[in-house]
Amino acid sequence: MGRLSRMAWLYIAAVIIAAVIVVTAGPFTMVDWSQIGALGLLLVACETSATLVSPRGLTWSANTMASLAAVVLCGPVGGALVSCFTLLSLRRSPSFAQRLFNTAMYAVSAYLGGRAYLAFGGHVGTPGPSSFPGLIGPFAAAAVVHVAVNFMLVHTVFWLTRDEGTAGGRIGLDFKLWLTDLGYGAFGVLIAALWSVLGPFTPVLVLVPVFVARWAVAQFAAQQRAYEATVSALCQAVETKDFYTRGHSERVSRGSVMIATEIGMRPERIGAIRYAGMLHDVGKLGVPTSVLQKRTSLTDDEYAAIQLHPMRGLDIVREIGFLDEALAGIMHHHERIDGRGYPMGLAGDEIPEFARVLAVADAFDAMTSDRSYRGARPVPEAVAELRKWTGKQFDPAFVDAFVTAIERDGWTAPETMSAEEPLRTIESL
Repeated sequence: MGRLSRMAWLYIAAVIIAAVIVVTAGPFTMVDWSQIGALGLLLVACETSATLVSPRGLTWSANTMASLAAVVLCGPVGGALVSCFTLLSLRRSPSFAQRLFNTAMYAVSAYLGGRAYLAFGGHVGTPGPSSFPGLIGPFAAAAVVHVAVNFMLVHTVFWLTRDEGTAGGRIGLDFKLWLTDLGYGAFGVLIAALWSVLGPFTPVLVLVPVFVARWAVAQFAAQQRAYEATVSALCQAVETKDFYTRGHSERVSRGSVMIATEIGMRPERIGAIRYAGMLHDVGKLGVPTSVLQKRTSLTDDEYAAIQLHPMRGLDIVREIGFLDEALAGIMHHHERIDGRGYPMGLAGDEIPEFARVLAVADAFDAMTSDRSYRGARPVPEAVAELRKWTGKQFDPAFVDAFVTAIERDGWTAPETMSAEEPLRTIESL
């Protein structure tokens, strides 16, 4: 965390201060310290077995159930106190600053979840048979608030330290973890309900499903890492053939995510279009390197070889099941709105949505990057060129969305070498 910006450090400090306030302000009248201790140990066990689910250090554990059980048994302050046991996790990886922030984040989330529990009519104390089903609604509200606040706090840290090239890839994963957290948070009400029978031994009953959950999430995380490794290997293979397109796939992926986010695509589709952007040129593996790096005009045969690369790309990746809708984007990203594109000459809405998005991001990055046949163009000039070809080559709605996103968030183009050759991007590769 030493590389964090001043704004990120201020944010982390604010979360820690908020946690200190909610924990120390009390009241402690409803707190049973034996319950706090037993649930705290359960939380330590959950945190110690947390699973790494992203390269940036995002982990998942089933600790939500311990703090939510404390909310029912001891109230908002009890939930915050149990969350403080996060600091005692036996994991080696987090630094002390990260551990402190995680502890504060969970404490604030649990406290606000507890306040929601009370606001919806929840009763603090060991529930009995008469407490149900009335307890379910307030507990559900507490679980939703707890998980939502937790994800909001951690996503703010990721936003303050955001990497535009990878942000889109976490969306689908985070949504699934959000649902997983809610599901395992439901164990909290089970722990609270059984406390009157088993007392402090109740948490032991949930350790088996906790470790089963850890195994399941670990398998899912391993699958996600395998996806990323597959895509990265294919991108590296393409870019090894052509020095001038190194980083192109990542930038097209980023631009496509910017457009998809701007137009309000669903999170899972944003994740898919990120993969489509990264793999859109994989078919160039079948194009001779001499053609890709040629500095002069292409012959008819060479241009025909280029036009085959979308179909070759589809042949290469069609058996990769997780790509789904991304396949259509890879196949058709060189179609044009006026029907003069390739490989099939589709027009207008016949062109898949992913392909129309990719076409805008692909052409824009090509114009703002050095190529073998010409130097990079400034961003304003590239935007003007997109506008010029709107309705002919590009979908107007996606051009507008991209320009809006660039004006708001900016665009980091690669370092340029020269800009002496005439612009050839719109009608070429």
